[in-house]
Amino acid sequence: MPDHFYVITGGPGVGKTTLLEALKQQGYLCIPEIAREIIHEQIQQNGTALPWKDYALYTRLMLERSVNSYCDTIQIYNGTEPVFFDRGIPDTLCYASLTDQPITETMERFINQYRYNTKVFMLPPWKAIYHTDTERKQNWEEAIATYEQMIKTYQQYGYQIIEIPKDSVQNRLAFILHHIS
Repeated sequence: MPDHFYVITGGPGVGKTTLLEALKQQGYLCIPEIAREIIHEQIQQNGTALPWKDYALYTRLMLERSVNSYCDTIQIYNGTEPVFFDRGIPDTLCYASLTDQPITETMERFINQYRYNTKVFMLPPWKAIYHTDTERKQNWEEAIATYEQMIKTYQQYGYQIIEIPKDSVQNRLAFILHHIS
């Protein structure tokens, strides 16, 4: 089953959501980003599980919900078509590393138990499209550091990074579809 589960990831503001929307419009099942969902909820609830408030709580929620999202996807998966995840479970470990949190045994267990296709699509930093908003507060330097840590994290756990070119949404879409065919 995980052979059909593809991760599209990268630092903040690189066009992941736009690309996933294009895949969705083509009829592919796309699993939304958990991290942004948590941030949105926490802002609405005046909560503290935010990357700029409580790193540990935010990381714990991100890991739990990423695993739940993966498991929920298995429940609805038909077994034949590709599924695209807006970030994967390893992104949580990347975030933990960036915020100097320990990588726990639970994190290690989950990252090894819930696997994706070994091809991981990584979008590089692209200053021309990068911007911050109420949920994305990282500056450009942090965006680059996140991208670099993403590569290290995914490679450390046996994934092959396929960098998506800085190009139009249509060309990026074609690039991904070519690599999974």
